[in-house]
Amino acid sequence: MQAGIKGASSHSGRRTFATTLADKGIGIRVIQRLMGHRHISTTAQYVDVRDSQLEQAVQLVG
Repeated sequence: MQAGIKGASSHSGRRTFATTLADKGIGIRVIQRLMGHRHISTTAQYVDVRDSQLEQAVQLVG
């Protein structure tokens, strides 16, 4: 089935879902369960790290 949206796929939807949850502070283990992954390494492939998250992490340290 085609939705007719260029550049969109089920994979990109899952990546957006996982990354959005991570952005909102949901732990990767919770995301893993929600996505139905057996291995956390699979889930980690779907979560993009944003520059703003890196900056925030650095600010927490110092």
